[in-house]
Formats: sequence, structure tokens, C-alpha cells
Amino acid sequence: MALGSNAMRVIFLLAMVVCAAHAGKPAPKEKEKGKDEKSGGAAAEAPSGSAGGSGSSDISKLGAKGDGKTDSTKALNDAWAAACGKEGAQTLMIPKGDYLAGPLNFTGPCKGSVTIQLDGNLLGTTDLSQYKGNWIEIEHVDNLVITGKGTLDGQGKQVWDNNKCAQKYDCKILPNSLVLDYVNNGTVSGITLLNAKFFHMNIFQCKDMTIKDVTVTAPGDSPNTDGIHIGDSSKVTITGTTIGVGDDCISIGPGSTGINVTGVTCGPGHGISVGSLGRYKDEKDVTDINVKDCTLKKTSNGVRIKSYEDAACVVTASKLHYENIAMEDVANPIIIDMKYCPNKICSAKGDSKVTVKDVTFKNITGTSSTPEAVSLLCSDKIPCSGVTMDNIKVEYKGTNNKTMAVCNNAKGSATGCLKELACL
Repeated sequence: MALGSNAMRVIFLLAMVVCAAHAGKPAPKEKEKGKDEKSGGAAAEAPSGSAGGSGSSDISKLGAKGDGKTDSTKALNDAWAAACGKEGAQTLMIPKGDYLAGPLNFTGPCKGSVTIQLDGNLLGTTDLSQYKGNWIEIEHVDNLVITGKGTLDGQGKQVWDNNKCAQKYDCKILPNSLVLDYVNNGTVSGITLLNAKFFHMNIFQCKDMTIKDVTVTAPGDSPNTDGIHIGDSSKVTITGTTIGVGDDCISIGPGSTGINVTGVTCGPGHGISVGSLGRYKDEKDVTDINVKDCTLKKTSNGVRIKSYEDAACVVTASKLHYENIAMEDVANPIIIDMKYCPNKICSAKGDSKVTVKDVTFKNITGTSSTPEAVSLLCSDKIPCSGVTMDNIKVEYKGTNNKTMAVCNNAKGSATGCLKELACL
């Protein structure tokens, strides 16, 4: 039956309305990935907004329990995988509580920037059989932030007896707490590192790093518990940080350049050191090191440069500047030791291959716990050169001996120093 034009128009309009309504319905949802998998773990919280938006992965929603006993390793690694795998600004949340964890491998590159918000405490397992390397390793990550008021507790007290490095040169190394490898544009702020099994923080092949307002704590007799070690890295700033450990508060190793240390308080510990240099083959030079406005309290060394007498490679340390350093009862306030030889493994007749030059010590004041407030023990084969001492006023705290300086094979100038220290 033929329809009139008005009837046809009505049918067409009804069809358009039906099609539009159908198109507006959402498509059936697929099963949310992760919630029904055999692992039983909940999926990480999805970022808000678009794929490029911000988001967070909370370890407490991934099975972690802050009771200090439950193993939270999987939850932490899953949270990293979720945060690193999404675009935009992502946050790995560690809420308040005590979370026991074994080895953590946080590997990039990541699709976006990642912040680790440490509000709780991570406890490193003391079961050494679980470790193939270090405790927390973060590798190949750009735009990383680690911040919060929480603690990375290595629980080293329970395993330090396994450290035999004082007796054996090629000893088995215990796990470092926080290792940053190939990280660019990173910040670590606010957190505490406590009782590492070995080094507390190890920075390797990193660029544009800032460590600020961090606290590093271990007993003064804890073995090899360096606070912050830097190697083969550039443009690293450490500021406003308090470090008290059983080894170097800060050690600046081969290949370091553009390192700035300001406002650091060190003690107990072995001081702020460049080196040791020359232990391994193919080490790179150290240059442009600035240490300013720091305080050292009852440390076994103050500001130190150390190299092996029988160095295994040719390496140069240059453009080292130390300024406005306060010494409080420090054993060796200013020391260049080019005859460094732990475990007595060196040959006294070894050919030095390390060059130390262009070093400035300026406005260094306070007290020494030994008569030798200044020790410049340079190599007779490659003397130190370009050493400047300006306004050095560190006095021996004791009463039976006078403040003194020992300068061997060091060339440079001294101005405004205590007359007992002007040995250049």
C-alpha cells in the first residue's frame, strides 16, 4: 500500500531517533584486566582522565600489608610495573606502615614520569639468599622523584657480621640499599635511609640528580655503610642532608664531574671523600667538584682525596674546591692521601699513575682531634700541583702536641693560614 508523503516523513524521523538512541549506548565492558587472574591480586588503580593523565598505584591495594612481617615484594614490583607502564605523571604510593620487602627491580624506560611517594617504611629482608645483587635497583629511568617522610631500612645490623671486607680484599659485597643506575633528571628528597647492609645510596651513570633534605643513619662502627656514593655521573647536587655512618659520608668515585655538595652535616663517618682512585682499570677522570658550607663532627677524616699508590690506571682528579667547612674534633681535617692502601695489598714501590691538581681549600676552620690538621701526602713520582690553601684555621684540640701540617710532594701556595699550617 502506497503511503503519502507526510506518512513517509514521519517513518523516516522515527528511524533516525531509534538509530541515534542505539548509537549513544556504551559498548559492553570487557573484564577488567588483573582482577580475575589466577594470581588473585587486584589491578593497579587506573590513572584518572585520558591515557596521558596522572594516576597512582597504591601498594596497599595490591596486596601489601604494613605489618612488618608480610612479604610485600610482589606488590611493590607490580606497583612499579603499573606506574612505569602508563603515560603522564604517575605515583607509586607507599602509605604509612612497615612493609617487608626482598629485592626490588624498578626498571625503565617508563612511558611517563614516576614519583615514588614514601610515607611508610620499607624493611629490607635479612635473608641474604634472596639477593642476587642489591636491594632496591632503579635503572634506565628519566624524570624520577623519590620523596616523603618514610624510611628505607636495610636492617643491616642483623647481617653486618657477614661482611669480611676488612679481612679480605676481594670480599663478597652485601646488598646496597638504594641503587640508581642510568637515571636522568632525578630527585630524592625528605626520606631517611637507615642501617644499610652495605652502601646506603649508590649513584652510577646518572645525570642531573638532586639529593636534598635526606637523612642517612648507621652506627659509626658499621662496616662499609657509605652514605652516598657517586660514580661515572655528572651534574649531581647533594644539599641540606645529614649523614652519620660507618664509612664515607659521601664518596665521589671515578668518572664524576660537576658534583656540588652544600649544606651537608657529616658525622660519625670517614668524611667527604674523592676516591679511592686507581683501583680498577679504565677509570675516568674526576673534575669540577665543589664542597661548600658543610660541617663535619668527630669524623675520622674531613675533606679527603685518596688514591692507590700502585694504581691500575692513569686517572686525573682536578678542579676540586672546598670552601666554608667547619671541623668539630675531626681526626684528619684536610688530607690528600696518594698512598691509600687498605688491607695492605699495595706495593710500596708501585708506580703512581694518579694526578691530583688544581685543589683549593678555603675558609676551613675548627678543631682537630690529632696534631696533623693538614696532611698532603702526595706521590713523589707525580706530585700534587696547583694546591691552594686560603684561610685555614684548624687547631689541635689536645694539649700535649702542637697543631701541625705535613706536606709531602705538594706544590702550591698558602695565604691567611695559621703559621703552623702554611707548609706549601
